[in-house]
Amino acid sequence: MRKLESIRCESQWVKGMYFLRRTGWACVLVVVAIGSALGCSGMPSLEEQERHVRANELLLHQLTPRAFVGEWGLPTYQHTEFMQFFGMKDDELIPRSRLAAGEPPRGWEVRIEAGDALFLAYPDRGWLVVFFEERLVYREKLTAAQLHELGRSWQHEDKFRSRFESPAAS
Repeated sequence: MRKLESIRCESQWVKGMYFLRRTGWACVLVVVAIGSALGCSGMPSLEEQERHVRANELLLHQLTPRAFVGEWGLPTYQHTEFMQFFGMKDDELIPRSRLAAGEPPRGWEVRIEAGDALFLAYPDRGWLVVFFEERLVYREKLTAAQLHELGRSWQHEDKFRSRFESPAAS
């Protein structure tokens, strides 16, 4: 009799685990949907992002490319490429292309991230802004001449880039 009860309890436990496993993903999706609807994504609203851009408050991990385009207009130059980033203590990610060959940045933590980077150059404003996973991770104040030189180098590179080297269209 005890053996039968034990088997019944185990059977109910297994059925319960199956139910949790089956509905677990549904529960996670519901929580994510509710969090997104309530604005719990950690990103400020687009209007707030644009206000920061307007005030030249270029906050790391708090601004998207849409905020810059919405506030400053289309960039004079834009460039996308697969890039390695050096992770810094202040959470800035410095693109490998912005450093001298073989030189790590001063204050670098031993952290590297990699993926498609979006570079936007605004010579009229004097800013190079770089995005990784749709978030601002690097900003650099440069002269208009430096930004035009950088933009021309991107255009030159793009002439010789194969379709295999080009990032996938999103």
